[in-house]
Amino acid sequence: MGTCRLQDIQKKRQNKDLMELQALIDSHFEARKKEEEELIALKDRIEEKARREEEDARRRAEDDLKKKKALSSMGANYSSYLAKADQKRGKKQTAREMKKKVLAERRKPLNIDHLGDDKLRDKAKELWDTLYQLETDKFEFAEKLKRQKYDIMNLRARVEMLAKLLEGKWSALELLRVRAQVSSARHQQ
Repeated sequence: MGTCRLQDIQKKRQNKDLMELQALIDSHFEARKKEEEELIALKDRIEEKARREEEDARRRAEDDLKKKKALSSMGANYSSYLAKADQKRGKKQTAREMKKKVLAERRKPLNIDHLGDDKLRDKAKELWDTLYQLETDKFEFAEKLKRQKYDIMNLRARVEMLAKLLEGKWSALELLRVRAQVSSARHQQ
C-alpha cells in the first residue's frame, strides 16, 4: 500500500510537471507567433518608409532638375529674370529675392575707361561718399535696432510685473515700486 501510494504521488507529480511543461511550450509558441507577426508588421513599415523616401528623393531630384534648367535658361540679364519671377509670384517674394532685386537696382556699371584723371578722382569721391552714406545708414539702423530691443525688453519686464500684480503675489512695497516705474515711464514719453 505504501508503494502504491508513493507511485500515485509520483504519477501525479509527473502529470503536474507534464502539464506545466505543456503550458510553457504553448505560451512559448504563442509568444513566438506574436513576435513573428510583429516582425512582419515591422518589415512592412520599413518597406513602406523606404518606398516613401525613394519617392521623395525622386521628387527632389525632379525639382532640382527643373531649377537647374530654369537657371541655365535664365541668361545673362538677371533683372529680366526678376521681372519674370515678379509676374509669376506677384508680391510673394522671398527676402532673398527682394535683397537681390535691390542690389541689382543699386549696382550701376562703372564706365571709367574713357575718363581722365580729374574725372576718375570725381568718380572715386562720389563712390566714397555713397559708401560713407551707406555705412552711416547701417550704423544708424543698428543703433535703432539696439534701442528697440532694449525697449521691448523693458516693456516685457513691465508686463510681467503687472501680471504678477494682478495675480496678487506682490506686497504693498512692490506695488509702490511698480507705480513709480510706470509714472517715470509716462514722463519719459
